[in-house]
Amino acid sequence: MQVVFVIFIAIIVIQLCYYLILFSQFSFTKSHKNKQSDFPVSVLICARNESKNLRKYLPLILQQNYPNFELVLINDGSNDDTLEVFKFFKEKHLHSHQIKIVDVLQNESLEGNKKHAVSLGINAATYEHLLFTDADCWPASENWISEMTSQFYSEKKIVLGYGSYKKSENSFLNKLIRFETVFTALQYFSYAKLGVAYMGVGRNLGYKKTLFEKNNGFDKHLHIKSGDDDLFINQVATKNNVAIVFTADSFTISEPKTTFKSWIQQKRRHISTAHSYKPMHQLLLGLSYASQLLFWVFTLLIIFLNQQLELALFFIGIRIAIQYLIIGVAAKKLKENDLIIWVPFLELFLIFIHLFIFIKNKRSKPTHW
Repeated sequence: MQVVFVIFIAIIVIQLCYYLILFSQFSFTKSHKNKQSDFPVSVLICARNESKNLRKYLPLILQQNYPNFELVLINDGSNDDTLEVFKFFKEKHLHSHQIKIVDVLQNESLEGNKKHAVSLGINAATYEHLLFTDADCWPASENWISEMTSQFYSEKKIVLGYGSYKKSENSFLNKLIRFETVFTALQYFSYAKLGVAYMGVGRNLGYKKTLFEKNNGFDKHLHIKSGDDDLFINQVATKNNVAIVFTADSFTISEPKTTFKSWIQQKRRHISTAHSYKPMHQLLLGLSYASQLLFWVFTLLIIFLNQQLELALFFIGIRIAIQYLIIGVAAKKLKENDLIIWVPFLELFLIFIHLFIFIKNKRSKPTHW
């Protein structure tokens, strides 16, 4: 029985190391004073069957308060009128904005592979500095381009931003999606601050065109249908070439899934790329998740066995208090204050959702794009 308690304490120590040493890197960092940028930027949006969202959100991209940017619109074999929407906006803004359209026809050998379409869009982009978002996203402010590109200075070739989700009142699923997004951002921002960046999100990401070309684009993982964002960053990020941006004006916002089934399917696609991360990242992320899962498993076991319960509750309280502090500070920075009170409950639910997804992905491959 004593062995159970020793293992329990070891798990808590591992968790505290993650929170106090790793995750605190983002929670307690200060935002850099953004430098004003005016160099030309190519904004890329890859879309498949997104005509409805494009009609709503393209105007918000075109209204950006930035002196010199082009919009590269990539139609990835859509079956709806996405291409027609692209042409409409190009004609409408013929004299005020430079809009390029890349029409990618479905190729049977590349079907479902967004990377092929994105690569063609990058090849068509005029400028060195590339900024990416999705068709179902909109910028939180008219200064989105300015805020994101402000961190392209000296040796910084990659800029990681935050892609938030729209809040919905009285929805547990919405809280869970936003919490998962905050925790993911806490991780990838913290790893980047430590010089071991492992991913970015395609909803809000920037990098230089020459970086893409020098590393032969997505060639190393073209056979994996997902990962045009995280796998590329995992491949090319170094200790010194990544910057992070988390000012409110730099956020993008997306419509979240409204059913557990559609959200889990989305998460299955996202998680399916993790096995292709660098071994060090797989180890660190795997240990983080395993220690989270085992913390709750051993907490229930200790309570059931009634073993040194007072001392165990003391350590449980410390772990949860530290968690509240670190995630709470991060949530405030990312304007997700309403989630803080729910942190342990959302974490517990999310851990077992991820376990379900891991098992599901082992049994069958998720669908893509």
